[in-house]
Amino acid sequence: MASINELPENVLLELFSLIPARELLRHCRPVCSLWRDLIDLVSLWKRKCQREGFISENWDQPVADWKVFYFLCSLRRNLLRNPCAEEGLEFWRIDQNGGDNWKVEETPGAHGRDFPDPRVKKYFVTSYHTCLKSQMIDLKAEGYWNELMDVVRPDIVVKDWFAARYDCACRYQICVQLLSANFLVLDTFEPPPMEIKQWSDCEWKEVSHTFSNYPRGVRHIRFQHGGKDTQYWAGWYGSRVTNSSITIGPEVPRKSNCTEEAARCSH
Repeated sequence: MASINELPENVLLELFSLIPARELLRHCRPVCSLWRDLIDLVSLWKRKCQREGFISENWDQPVADWKVFYFLCSLRRNLLRNPCAEEGLEFWRIDQNGGDNWKVEETPGAHGRDFPDPRVKKYFVTSYHTCLKSQMIDLKAEGYWNELMDVVRPDIVVKDWFAARYDCACRYQICVQLLSANFLVLDTFEPPPMEIKQWSDCEWKEVSHTFSNYPRGVRHIRFQHGGKDTQYWAGWYGSRVTNSSITIGPEVPRKSNCTEEAARCSH
């Protein structure tokens, strides 16, 4: 009786490229030395990246490890839930709820501007005393295993958008921490609070930071942002925030920021 192993190597590789990656490693790779060697080939994981749309056929950028690259691409998404206020304040922990508390409004809002991406329809707005909200991300629960975070240490990209009303001064602040399993702080992004003057530009502005070469042991990410109006007017005249994101690994064509954020905003 003929064996599947008698098939040409290129045919076996094409068949393996159709099998889900975790099944390949858990169930196919241990079968025999031939399958192990084929599944470890760079060409297989590059082919899987092409099949999934992570790279184009004429991709010419260097990749250190195609297997790791494939898994990072397949995992890549916005790890923050409800970043665009489509579900009210769901999934956010309210750390400070000053003044008249957090509120959700629709763009452009009073004395405001439309968001650059028309698919973002809502934002969170602060009041006349400090309003802060946060999310805690468990990396293992999101699929990022310990060895990946300790050895590969893929880039962690943080983005946030904020704006002011034209008629009121305000303050915006952000703090993102990389935490250990015991919630010890290993690295921090915390720029000075940004003050926006009354009658100044009310355009939406993006804040971005990339964590690279961070210490081993990162197991959680804590994202916190907010602000307040600095003229102490009753109501919701403070900083506005929306379209926040935390992503890990390389940007890939299939899951570009615009598409990804729109999908998360409607999640």
